[in-house]
Amino acid sequence: MRALGGLFAAVLALVAFGRANLALAGETQVAVAANFSEPAKEIAAGFQKATGHVARLSFGPSGQFYSQISHGAPFQVFLSADEERPAKAEAEGLAVKGTRFTYAVGRLVLYSKTPGLVDSKGAVLSRGKFDKIAIADPVTAPYGAAAVETMKKRGVYDSLKPKLVQGTSIAQTFQFVETGAAELGFVALSQVVTIKGGSRWVVPAQDHAPIVQQAVLLTTGAGEPAARAFLDYLKTPHARAIIKRYGYETR
Repeated sequence: MRALGGLFAAVLALVAFGRANLALAGETQVAVAANFSEPAKEIAAGFQKATGHVARLSFGPSGQFYSQISHGAPFQVFLSADEERPAKAEAEGLAVKGTRFTYAVGRLVLYSKTPGLVDSKGAVLSRGKFDKIAIADPVTAPYGAAAVETMKKRGVYDSLKPKLVQGTSIAQTFQFVETGAAELGFVALSQVVTIKGGSRWVVPAQDHAPIVQQAVLLTTGAGEPAARAFLDYLKTPHARAIIKRYGYETR
């Protein structure tokens, strides 16, 4: 009987311990640049498994998120597709100083579902034998700004301007190419790194300013352990391995 009593007490202790851990687990609202959607989902799953905290992810263009944050949107963490907006958030008191860091450096790709349409040197841009080319809105999406910069550097922007189809985000831009609304488009390498077939050209890094993607803790998340824990988790070897697998560079 004593043995059974001891076993019962041990079970109760384990249940109490589990309940305590659940009580300590928190939740954080994270605004994520659209290009980082897939790796963010994997990282959030690993984060929950490792810490018990839940990261609620919202995806969209960085410029749009910044506007929402400046107007009081309840995000606690901001994963931008650039470094300018997180720095601006710090300067304007919307983010906690000292928490900003680079979590990824993105790569731009010219992609088509059609095999052979996009050549290995991007010469298709000067040939112009297509009707529509998709880019993300260069005002709100850093990958769109990089696409415009690339076309200007190669001297084809003016001739291609009538053929441009703009997505509100890099996610919509990719959908334009996938659905055939545009024959080709400038997208993030992370969006096509696992896709077989089609044709693509990885834009040389020197053709546009580096796509330095920074994360920052927003002031709304300053007192939230889950928000700080998520940023810490982004720096772990597990998270960095996921980031690299999707074609990003890390620093």
